[in-house]
Amino acid sequence: MPAPARQRCHTVLAGLVTLATAAVVSLAVPAPASAADNWTETGSDRADPLTESQGLTSVEVPANSPNHYTGIGTIPFGVSSRGWNHVGDPDASYAGYYVEPYQQDSGTSKMFRVQSPGGAWSEYVHALGPGEALNNSWVAISPDGQWMLSGEWGTMTRLLVFPTPGENRSTSPAANLPQAATVRLDHAVRDVQGCDFSGPTTLLCSSDDPDGSLFGMTKPLLQIDLSAAPSGSADVSGHVTALRQLPLRSSCSGTFEAEGIDYDRRSGVLRVIVISPGFCVLTDSKTYKFSRG
Repeated sequence: MPAPARQRCHTVLAGLVTLATAAVVSLAVPAPASAADNWTETGSDRADPLTESQGLTSVEVPANSPNHYTGIGTIPFGVSSRGWNHVGDPDASYAGYYVEPYQQDSGTSKMFRVQSPGGAWSEYVHALGPGEALNNSWVAISPDGQWMLSGEWGTMTRLLVFPTPGENRSTSPAANLPQAATVRLDHAVRDVQGCDFSGPTTLLCSSDDPDGSLFGMTKPLLQIDLSAAPSGSADVSGHVTALRQLPLRSSCSGTFEAEGIDYDRRSGVLRVIVISPGFCVLTDSKTYKFSRG
């Protein structure tokens, strides 16, 4: 990440650096065994570095829609030419609203590009609040479709809650998209690259944490259990649990990058993108698949 306000965009020119990983899988905040799921790796697919390197989501509406991916190669020219040159991990509501998060290198706002179930695109801009980071790494739409969570880069103890642009009827492309509430985390998280709801009050998140001091491992898969479903009318708390380290396998040595995440409620499959270091970004970056148990 070249600056604290901007999420890194992994490219084929990424240099090799030393990878420090922790072999011990531990939980920083103890929780009852029943509160956290176990996710077992079941397979993987190659992730294209240009079009599948930032995020992914399963799409239920229209029926039989393919999975959607984002990367530097998926940004339309008409969007990047206006300065929105980074796209993060998208999400789609069960009703068919698809949302991509965008950011610029500098400025005072972030943008959410929305495709309606009918196929039309629109853009919703959010003016940064006091102390809000510029980066726009990911979005996660609540199961009821009305609320959208987003996160900031760096070490954070909160997630942001917005009305879901397009699906929530209080929103308009002609008006600022306001922050409606906050998720207050009971444990700090670092460099979260994606989150997705696996239930009304449960999030699964991919963290690109390179340090490992927060949970005893680098690049953890996190579970966040909310005290209540987001409503936009009040803050909620979130209990953070580190479930496991994401797979870090490549023919090259160096720094991996954990990227977007998706949970498909229809199949129960969890998918996470992990970008390989150095030249291997071209050859063996993967979208890993997991199942419960």
